[in-house]
Amino acid sequence: MSDILLRTGNLSFGYPERMGLLRKPRLREVIRSVDLTVPRGSVLGLVGESGSGKTTLGRLLVRLLRPTAGGIKFDGIEIGQLDETELRPLRARIQMIFQDPQSSLNPRLRLGTTLTRPLSVHGRLNGRRGQRERAAALLDLVGLPTEFADRYPHELSGGQRQRAGIARALALEPDFIVADEIVSGLDVSTQAHILLLLKELRARLGLTMVFISHDLSVVRVLCDAVAILHHGEIVEYGPVANVFGAPQHAYTRRLLAAIPLPDVEPGWLDDAPPVGADQQQGSAA
Repeated sequence: MSDILLRTGNLSFGYPERMGLLRKPRLREVIRSVDLTVPRGSVLGLVGESGSGKTTLGRLLVRLLRPTAGGIKFDGIEIGQLDETELRPLRARIQMIFQDPQSSLNPRLRLGTTLTRPLSVHGRLNGRRGQRERAAALLDLVGLPTEFADRYPHELSGGQRQRAGIARALALEPDFIVADEIVSGLDVSTQAHILLLLKELRARLGLTMVFISHDLSVVRVLCDAVAILHHGEIVEYGPVANVFGAPQHAYTRRLLAAIPLPDVEPGWLDDAPPVGADQQQGSAA
């Protein structure tokens, strides 16, 4: 078994642009020649300004988009050009947590149904009792009360909905998760709780993640390595301490200068309140 769970090689993606009725559409590249490696059990931070291509790259890594060039190797399997039928056996192992749980959670379904539907689709769940037990276990895993299984998304706060989004991504016990700006819309206190939850889940489940964010201070404390994305290209890539301590690329230096990093005490997440402390019934977190 390789220590590298996911690797990209010369990965590129572009959208077709119409050039007229008689001319072949050309591609507008938004991701260009990206080479990344994600070791098992590690967290890679993906940082860049709005419009840099972070979300597009994240969707490529979980194969919600098909590359226009290059490859993606997941656990030794080249998945870049697989069709949906060929990808299906791997879908349970590769999941994504979306930025906006309000839009990614089905408003017509109770939370318990949303959490267990992936299990039903993959034939891992039998009967209503099994559904309720698994929903309760997933809610408990992310620090939400088990009675939330009967609630609709609009009945939850923003922090609670994001926990629900994390629970849904974990339902199939994936090996690899892409988390796309999952704390960007939350207040500072709730952000800390979600980050602590991710840290605990990583240690408990051995998760491998790509964490997309524009918040450099969050990336510095949560991630092992960081890739800086600029206009669809990786301009700097390496261990967090190296990139943040001695940035080599002018763009990285500009980012660090524009968003000064606070001095973060070691273990600050460990001092945060317990997981779920902000998620009691009636919380506005």
